[in-house]
Amino acid sequence: MTLTRRASLVLPLLAAPGLAGAQAFPAKPVRFVVAFTAGGTTDIIARLVGAQLERRWGQPVIIDNRPGAGGNIGSDHVAKSPTDGYTLLVGSVGPLAVNVSLYRQMPYDPRRDFAPVTLIAGVPNVLIVRPDFPARDVAALVAEARRRPGQLSYASTGSGTSSHLSGVMLDRMAGIETVHVPYRGAVALNDMLAGRVDFMFATIPSVIEQIHAGRFRAIAVTSNTRSRSLPAVPTMVELGYPEFDASSWFGMVAPARTPPEIVNRIADDVHAVLRDPAIERQMVEQGADPVGNGPAAFAAFIAREVDRWGVIVRASGATPE
Repeated sequence: MTLTRRASLVLPLLAAPGLAGAQAFPAKPVRFVVAFTAGGTTDIIARLVGAQLERRWGQPVIIDNRPGAGGNIGSDHVAKSPTDGYTLLVGSVGPLAVNVSLYRQMPYDPRRDFAPVTLIAGVPNVLIVRPDFPARDVAALVAEARRRPGQLSYASTGSGTSSHLSGVMLDRMAGIETVHVPYRGAVALNDMLAGRVDFMFATIPSVIEQIHAGRFRAIAVTSNTRSRSLPAVPTMVELGYPEFDASSWFGMVAPARTPPEIVNRIADDVHAVLRDPAIERQMVEQGADPVGNGPAAFAAFIAREVDRWGVIVRASGATPE
């Protein structure tokens, strides 16, 4: 038997175990850990993608909400889970990029302790005011803040969140002074409606229904390009703030050292879900811009985001609540 012939027989055998593992996955229920409470944007995206993957995989996808410490508790659980692909984190910009600069001690390193699967969606923050608020656009809001320094207030979903840091960026870039009022969850929106705070940077899915119903006015989005969900709303970049990029995003990671063939299989299936026109339309209607970029691209993206948000967190002086 020639050397070439022997190689042609041996190479498929060497490749077979990993390939077989990928082809057999999943052979049992898969757990999606969400590091926040049910009903939030991360939870909505996890449930939408999970429901579609159940159909593709023929296995249950269990949504496991593990909130606490700004997303660190649930994220750390996944970082320390078995590396078999059956426990995955549907994570967001906080636990995967911001928290490593925000918290003095972290139980995991988002760049080292996860195997990135894919970026699922970009979700810009939207700057909202009440319909009766005197400022109808960003220029008027900034002018009002300059006229009354230290008197306008903005709500956030917590210290160090992207909604808080977006407000910090506005203060710094516009040269104004406003008051940060941190909340937990939907209470912030209730106080916005009641007039207790003046404006807020919120994720689009959390307020898109109120915007369409006329309860909030959207005056800007924080992404580099306009959101497909609110195409008539200008970006902060368009409005004269070229460095204003404070978008939220949501992606999937597995524990580090999960076999690449399993990671790639999951990424391919998530991408197939995101390419489904009906799912894409549903995500856009709910306020998310589907992405799907793959393991290598998502790893590079996370590394850049850790560095970028580190600068913003240090400038803000934000600390965990």
